[in-house]
Amino acid sequence: MAHPSSKMYDYHVWANGVILDRLKELPKDIYHKDIQSGFSSVSRVMSHIYLTDYTWFEIISGRRNMNEAMASTDQLRELIETSCIEEMKKNFLDLSEKYKALLNNQEDSEKVILVDNPYAGVLETSISETILHVVTHGSYHRGSIATMLRQMGHTSVMQDYGLYLYSNNQS
Repeated sequence: MAHPSSKMYDYHVWANGVILDRLKELPKDIYHKDIQSGFSSVSRVMSHIYLTDYTWFEIISGRRNMNEAMASTDQLRELIETSCIEEMKKNFLDLSEKYKALLNNQEDSEKVILVDNPYAGVLETSISETILHVVTHGSYHRGSIATMLRQMGHTSVMQDYGLYLYSNNQS
C-alpha cells in the first residue's frame, strides 16, 4: 500500500490540473493580467507553486541541498513565469512524473533529511513531511488564485481534497 503522503501528492497533481484546466477556459489575458494581490498575476502564483515544488524535489531526491536547489530554481524563474497555461501544465506533469517515480522507489518515506534553510535555519524532517508541505503549500496558493479570479469577475473551480476523493472513486 502506498504511503499516505503519496496519496496526498496525487491530490496535489490533480488539484493543479483542475485549476490549470479552469484557467484555460477563461479569456487568455487573465493568466498574465496584473492584479493587486499578494502576487502580481495568476501566472506568478502558478509559477511560484511550480518552482517551490521543483526546489523540494531537488532536495528530497538528494540531488541538491537547499541553497543549490534555490539557485537552480532561480535560473528557471523567467522561463517558468513567462510560460503559457499549456506549457505550465506540461511542466507540472513532467515534474509530477519525477515525483511519482521518486516516491514509488522510496524504501522509507520516513527517512530523515536535513534541510538548511537560509531563512529559517536547520530542520530535521522526513520525506513524507516534506511532501505534505508541498501539498499544503500548493493548496494555500491555489486558494489565492480563486480569490484573484473572483476579483477579476470570474469563478474558480472546486479543488478540495474531498472532491478529489469522490472524483477518483468513480468508475
